This record gives sequence, C-alpha cells and structure tokens, in this order.
Amino acid sequence: MKRLLYSTKAAPYLFVLPFVITLLLFWALPIGRSFVLSFHEVLYGQETFIGAKNYERMLGDRVFWQAMGNSFRYMVFTLILLVPIPMVLAAILNSKIGSDRVKTFFKASLFVPALTSLVVAGLVFRLMFSESETAMMNQILTSIGLDPVRWLREDIPGLLVLLALALWRWAGVNTMYFLAGMQSIPREYYEAASIDGAGRVQQFLQITIPNLKPTIVYVVTISIYGGLAMFTESFMLYAGNNSPNNQGLTIVGYLYRQGIEKNDMGFASAVGVVLLVVVLTINITQLALTGTFRKADAR
Repeated sequence: MKRLLYSTKAAPYLFVLPFVITLLLFWALPIGRSFVLSFHEVLYGQETFIGAKNYERMLGDRVFWQAMGNSFRYMVFTLILLVPIPMVLAAILNSKIGSDRVKTFFKASLFVPALTSLVVAGLVFRLMFSESETAMMNQILTSIGLDPVRWLREDIPGLLVLLALALWRWAGVNTMYFLAGMQSIPREYYEAASIDGAGRVQQFLQITIPNLKPTIVYVVTISIYGGLAMFTESFMLYAGNNSPNNQGLTIVGYLYRQGIEKNDMGFASAVGVVLLVVVLTINITQLALTGTFRKADAR
C-alpha cells in the first residue's frame, strides 16, 4: 500500500477514486436509471416499455409548459437581482467607504439568511405577505395610503414574493463570493488607475469587473441551476404544491406532482431528463460564450 501511495503514476488515480465512486453512485447511476425509466410506464413492481410516449405526453401538456415558463421567469429575474446587487455590495465592502466595525458586522451577518432553515423562512414570508390586511406588508402599504395586495393570490405579486425570498437568502452568499474575488485583485491596478486619473466608477468598470470574470461566471452558473431547480421556496410559500392557477408551480414542482403525488415515476423521470438537458444546455452555452473552455494562453 505504501508503495502504491508513493507511486507518481498510481497515487493520483488513488486519491481521486473516492470522488469517482461517489460520482458514479450518486450522479451517473441515478441519471442513467431515470433515463431508462423515462421510456417506461411504471406501476407497482412492473415496468412496461412504452417508447417515447412519456415525452410526447409531456410536450402536449399545457401545465408542463406553464411550469417551465414559471421556472425560466424566476431564473431570469434572480440572475438580474443576484448578480449586480451583490457585486455592488461587495464593492462597497471592499472600498474605504464607511466604518470598519459596521462592515465587519455586515460581513458576519451575510451568511445568516443562508443558514436559516428554508422551511422557517418560507413560513415567515408567507405570514409577512399574507393577503390579510393585518399582514406586515399590507400594513406597510396601508400606512402609506395604498390598498392591500393579495400577494399569493395573484401572479406578479406572487413572483415578487418569491424573488424577495431569493434575494434575502442568497444576496449575502453571492456578496461574499464577489468580495473574495475583489480582494484577490492586486491593489497596484487601482493605484495605477488613480494616478492616471480614473474615478471609482471607471475603476469598477475597467478593473474590477474584468478581473472578476471567473467569479461572475461561477455565480451565474449556480444561479441558473438554482433558478431552474427552485421548489422548496414555492412549496412553503403556497403551503403545498398547489397554487392559484399554478402560478407558483415550477418545473421541479411539476416533477414532484407527477412522481410523488400521482406516483407516475416513468413520466416524472422524463421530466427530470428534460430538466437536466435544459440546465446543461444553458450552462454549457453560457460557459462557452464566456470563454471558460478556452485554454488560458488562447484567451
């Protein structure tokens, strides 16, 4: 064993073996099994091959397209919110503006929402945005002369609540990613820019953003996945997987409805395969467009 560990040829493969085994057991194997099941009608203890009928049924289902549309809409808006806002917050924290004590407290509190149970957060947001006139947000609206809103009964207000929950939960985490990226940029770049007369905005646009490209690509990648995989937030806000006119139904919620609530595992597997293809296609496209796959010397 000692000889194997010290072997320059065998040791690298030995060290990555646990990762490879984990990947095969918990990622490749379930995906392969889901792909096979997607061509079957699954009943109790019985699998019947039905070809591509699950996919044909899915493509003709209006609720599937509504759920896909809801997920895409949520993903796009979370990208709009969860990339620029945390980037600006990180720039402020990384600057000389403000008290160091306040900044330290703010940094320490950034992770609190991410550490909070999503179940608890969903319950709190449901109470805050209840359609009742005594709910917190409706009381605020009433105090400034506006009418109460039926937040979770209407489409756009319901989306706003979901986005508010996403912003509250993930803005701090993304801010820390951007802050770590900014602190790795050499200070000499900014000093040279200051000598040349560049203002803070110019420095941010021409030094910070280009050097943050790897961090931006990473945040965008995980945000795309997170947006399309969103389920628990909607489930907790609407107290289940059923919302008025399916306005809160996401593609994962649709998968859950078919696979768990209706016990149609073959059809749910087809939905899962399509979701995987969509997520991979979007992420690989954006990674290719941003030059992530190019060799360093070719960029």
